[in-house]
Amino acid sequence: MTEKPTITKAELAEHFRGFIDPEYVITDDETMKPYECDGMSMYCEMPLLVVLPETVAQVQEVMRLCSRHKVPVVARGAGTGLCAGAMPHAEGIVLSLAKFNRILSIDPLARSARLQPGVRNLAISEAAAEFGLYYGPDPSSQIACTIGGNVAENSGGVHCLKYGLTVHNLLSVELVTVDGELVTIGSDGLDCCGMDLMALMTGSEGLLGVVTEVQVKLLPKPEIAQVVMAGFDSIQKAGDAVGGIIAHGIIPGGLEMMDGHAIVAADDFAQAGYPRDAKALLLCEVDGTEEEVHEHIEQAETLFRKLGATSVRTSRDEDERALLWKGRKSAFPAVGRISPDYYCMDGTIPRGQLAHVLTEMEKMSEEFGLRVANVFHAGDGNLHPLILFDANVPGEFERTEAFGSRILELCVKVGGCITGEHGVGVEKIRQMAIQFNDDELAQFRELKAAFDADGILNPGKGVPTLRFCQEYRSLEHKQHSTNRDTDASHG
Repeated sequence: MTEKPTITKAELAEHFRGFIDPEYVITDDETMKPYECDGMSMYCEMPLLVVLPETVAQVQEVMRLCSRHKVPVVARGAGTGLCAGAMPHAEGIVLSLAKFNRILSIDPLARSARLQPGVRNLAISEAAAEFGLYYGPDPSSQIACTIGGNVAENSGGVHCLKYGLTVHNLLSVELVTVDGELVTIGSDGLDCCGMDLMALMTGSEGLLGVVTEVQVKLLPKPEIAQVVMAGFDSIQKAGDAVGGIIAHGIIPGGLEMMDGHAIVAADDFAQAGYPRDAKALLLCEVDGTEEEVHEHIEQAETLFRKLGATSVRTSRDEDERALLWKGRKSAFPAVGRISPDYYCMDGTIPRGQLAHVLTEMEKMSEEFGLRVANVFHAGDGNLHPLILFDANVPGEFERTEAFGSRILELCVKVGGCITGEHGVGVEKIRQMAIQFNDDELAQFRELKAAFDADGILNPGKGVPTLRFCQEYRSLEHKQHSTNRDTDASHG
C-alpha cells in the first residue's frame, strides 16, 4: 500500500450509509475501540472506521468503493486470531463479517454444509449432530472462532493429526475480490483442473479476497473414542513417546502435549485430574470401531509405560474423555491465572525434533529470565509455547518478543516453519525473511499483486515488502559482522 486514500473519512462514511444501515457504519473512537486488535492484543491500531454489512451485495459495494479510492480494507471475523492479522490499518476500514452468521444448508447424504463466514466453528458440529456428523478441525477457540477466520488462517485443532487442517476439510469458498467481483473457488467435491486456488486461498490471511461463503466436509461420528493420559518425569521422554506411538502404526485422533507449568494451570482451572507432579503430559485419543479402539488403547498404554511414563490413565466413559480434553482446551486462558500476561507463539517442527527443541527452549527460558508454558499439537509438531511476562515491567515485552523470535528461528533451523495455524500477520513478518529466500518472497508478492495490485487488502501483513526484506537482511548482515568482529577481538 503506497498510495494515500483519495477520499476523506466523512465522505467515505456518507457513501457507506447510502447502502448499509447507518447504525452499522461506526465512526466514533469509543465504539471502534474493540476493533483495534485481535487476540494478539499487544499489537493495536485504531481504524478509520468500521462497517458491518449484511449482504454479499453490500460487501461487493464496499470493495468497489474502497478499491476506487485506494482505501485499505481489513476483513474481520470474531477477532480471536493470534498473529495480529486482523489489526486495523490507520487509514483504512475494518470490514466486519459478524452479521454473516447463518448456516445456509446441511446435506447429510453428501456430508457437507454451506455456511456464512461468521458461523462459529463449534456451531457447525452442533448443527450437524442430529445427522450423526461433525466438522473435523477443532481449534481451542472453537466456541468463538468463525469458519471465515479458520479459512483465513488455515486453523487446525487437537484432532488435526488424523483429520487435517481447514484446507483438508473444504469443498468450496465464495469470495469477493478487491474489485467487488464475486467468484467461487473449488467445487461440490469434484476435482478441479488447473492451479490449486483453494490451497492458495486457505491461509492467505485476508490478503487476496473477502470470504462470503464456505462449503465444508462433514465426518461421521466415530463409534467410540477413548483418551490415554500419560505423565512423564521429563520432556525428553514425552517427546520421544510422540514419535514412538506413531512409529508403532497408531494414528491417534489427537496427540497433545503439555509441560509442567501448563499441567498445573489447566488442572487448577478444569479439575481434570492431571498428574500435577509430571514434567510433561500426553493426551492420546484413539477413535473408530470398538474393536479397533480397544486394541490400540491397549497398545498405547503398554508403549507409554515402556517409554518411561510414570502414570497412565484411560478415560472410562464419554464424560471422563470430555473432562480430559476440557483441561487441554482451557489451557490458554488457564495460564492467565499464573501470569499477568502471556505471548502465544506458533511454530511447527518435524516430530523427531520435539525433544531437542523443547530442551533448547528450556535453556532460552533461563537465558531470558522468562517462564514458558508449552501446550501444543505434538502429533504434527505444531508448537504453542506461551511465554509468561508482565507488560507493566519496563522492557519485559520487548524481551518476550526477542525470546519468541529465537523460538521461531530455532523452528526453521531444525527443518520446520514459523507458523502452523495462527498465521503470520504482523507478529511474524520479520521471520518471513528467515524462512524464505528473496526469490520465494518475490513469488509471494507477485501472487498478492495478481489478486490485489494496489495492495489495499490487509496491507502490511503476511508478506514483507521488498524494502523491508532488504533492510532486514542488511541488518542481519551487520549483526553477523559485528559478532564476528567481537569474536575476533576476544580471540
